[in-house]
Order: sequence, then C-alpha cells, then structure tokens
Amino acid sequence: MTVFSSDVCRMIIVTVVYLSLFLDNILLTVVVPIIPDYLCTLDGNGNGDGNGSTSCGDDENGRVGLLLSSKALVQLILNPAVGTITGTLGYVKPLFLGNLCLLVSALLFAIGRTYEILFLARSIQGISSACIGVSGMSLVASQYPEEDKRSKVMGFVLGSIALGVLFGYPIGSVLYDLQGKMAPFLLVSCLIVLLICLQIFTLDIQTNTESVDEETKWLHLLSNCHILIIAGAIWCSTSPMAILEPCLPIWLRSHVKPKKWQLGTVFIPDSLGYLVGTNFFSMVAYRYGRSKVAVVAMLLVGMSSIFIPLAGSMSQLVIPHLGMGLGIGVADAALVPLLASLVDRNGNYGPVYSIQQVAVSLAYSLGPILGAEMVRSIGFRWVMQIVGVLNIVYCPLLIYLAIERRTCSPMLKDGTKKYETFQKPGTKYERFQNSDDDL
Repeated sequence: MTVFSSDVCRMIIVTVVYLSLFLDNILLTVVVPIIPDYLCTLDGNGNGDGNGSTSCGDDENGRVGLLLSSKALVQLILNPAVGTITGTLGYVKPLFLGNLCLLVSALLFAIGRTYEILFLARSIQGISSACIGVSGMSLVASQYPEEDKRSKVMGFVLGSIALGVLFGYPIGSVLYDLQGKMAPFLLVSCLIVLLICLQIFTLDIQTNTESVDEETKWLHLLSNCHILIIAGAIWCSTSPMAILEPCLPIWLRSHVKPKKWQLGTVFIPDSLGYLVGTNFFSMVAYRYGRSKVAVVAMLLVGMSSIFIPLAGSMSQLVIPHLGMGLGIGVADAALVPLLASLVDRNGNYGPVYSIQQVAVSLAYSLGPILGAEMVRSIGFRWVMQIVGVLNIVYCPLLIYLAIERRTCSPMLKDGTKKYETFQKPGTKYERFQNSDDDL
C-alpha cells in the first residue's frame, strides 16, 4: 500500500473532493440552458433534434421546474442516510459511489431523448450529489481540525462549486448550439472517468474517520437553535438562485429575447461572484466574525434579487447577478466551516453536513417547483422581490446568533474564549483563541 506523508495525504484528499464537487456542479448547470429549449423542440417536432421551432411561455416552467428539482428532491431524501452511514463506512466510500452515480447520470443525459429519461438522469444525480456533498465536506473538515486552516481550505473547496457553475452554463449553451445535446454531456462523462481513475489510485489513503457511539445525534443537532439558524440562512440565501435557474431563461426569451448562447452566459457573473466570495472571504469571516459577515452577505443577496427583474437588457443583469453570486459565496464561506466547529467533539461530521445539504436541497427542490407556480400566478418580478425581501428579513436571526455565540463564549482567565460545541454530556471542551466569532 502506498504511504503518503500527512501533507500529501491532505492535498490528495482536497484535490479529489474539489474535483468531485467541480464536476457535480458542471453537470448540475450544464443542463440549465439546454433543457428548456430542448423540451420546447420535443413539443414542437417530436424528435428533439434541436432544429424545431416552437414558443414556450410560463406554462413550460412547470415541466422544466419539475425536472430540474427532481435532483434536489432525491438529494433531500438521501442526505440524512448518507450522513448516517459515514459514521460506519467513513467518507471515502460514499464519495466514490457518488462519482459513479455522476457518471451514470451524465451518460443518461447524453443518450436520453425523452422527458422520462432526462428526469431519471437528473434524479440519479441527486444520489451522487448527496454522497459527494456530505462525505466530501465531512472529509475536508476531518482533515483540518485547525480552525484557521479549515476556514481557508473549506473556502477553497467551496470555490469548486463556483468554478463548476462558471464552466457549466457556457459549456452547455455553446456546445448545445454548435454540436447538439450529446456533446456537453459526453465531455463531462470523460472528465468524470478521469476523476474515478484518480480516486481508485488513492483509495488506500487513511482518512482517520472516527465512529460515534450514538447513532446519528439527529435530535441533539436539530434541537439547537444555532444549527437551525445556520441551516435556515443557507436555505434562504440559496433559494433565489434555485428559482432563477429554470425561470430566468424562459423570462428572458419572453422579455429580453437574447440569442440562444446568451441563455447560459447570463449566469457567469453569479459564478464569478461566488468564486470570489468563497475564496477571498473565508478568512475575512473567520477574522471579523462569521455571523456578522453572513448578515452583510444576505443583505447583498436580498438586494440583488430585487433588482434582477428590473433589468431591461442583458448588460443590466450583470451587476445584480454578480452581487447575488458574491453574497451566496460569502454566506457559505462564513457558515459552512462554522457548522464543523459546532460538532468537533463528536468526531463525525456526516450528520451536520447532511443537515447543511438538506438546506441546499430544500432550496433547489422547492425553489423551481414553487417558484415556477408563483411565476405563473403573480409574475417573475414579484417572485424575485419576495425572495429578496425574505433574505433581508432573515438577517435579525443571524444577529441573534452572533449575540448568542458571544454570550456563550465568556473570556477565560488566560484570555481565550470558551465556545459551545456539541459534545457528550458531562465533558468539557475549550476552543483556542479567535477560533470563531470574535464579535
């Protein structure tokens, strides 16, 4: 068995997790500019060759929203199960299973020519995303117990989501326009095969996953308001983007009338903003207080959501999309590492990161379905303004979280702070100085 040093082991683990999240999000977003138009061609000429001509209105939002949200619905159901099995199987095996399911999903998207096959492909990706999201972030958290390094590395890993989205939208729109539906999915499939080969060669890496003596501690985690507030903030900040993905392309076709390739590039500012937010603000949040930084991030998401439907051209969408991506990225960079800090004493990060993934899945499952129906009823502009206001009015809960964590973190005699963590009753655990929210 190959022996790696500790630093090399960490680097390989981060690389595998990074690439897994990267390809998962490429596949997640590469379909967004393709599916609405492809379904229109199916309805228009019955063969889906991409050459049909038909018009799609708000009624098409329902089918598109259901297909896109099927992935999140499956992921929503499986996240708790993946969080549970990580306590016994560790984090590497579920990650490997997730990459295999990702390959199956990409191949089905490539060959699928009916709504039912595309729906199945999207649902299978829900299995892969549950495995990759929960086990991947848990694996990184377990390898970096140091708070400062964990914040930095997790911010870097979260950046893979933005990079995947950044490549996914234009790859989907441009290759679909030039070569047809199969081309982007075959490209993604080849990249996934390379990742699986890399993981096979590094599966002997020891990840030092500790088993817990209690099943999952679900009630223990869900009974604490800190976990619930953080999960709610992640859900709330993610929801505007979940609504935009199926609804914005159709709204643009009706109001702005962009070219086909522009349907994917409109999301590039979101990806750039998220990439900047996760990579450059993780240490800012660690230094100045994660809850405070998250408040600013959610305000930015809220204001951006309100301004998006006011745009009258593609160029006017750039600033609000950039602001939304930046806000979501900063919120994730602040709150995702904070979840690991709350359960360090348990030795298993699977359950808490399954809760985080449940929040994301809830946004991406309810967002397209409810958003599409609300667009039909009250219009796209009102829907985006409602979710924008929701992000703004959620901020007082994060302020309450900041106050609570400050109250629960009294100064010790040596000048360090004592932090509340989830641990076994009767044990004492002191965190090191400046490890969390210095509010």
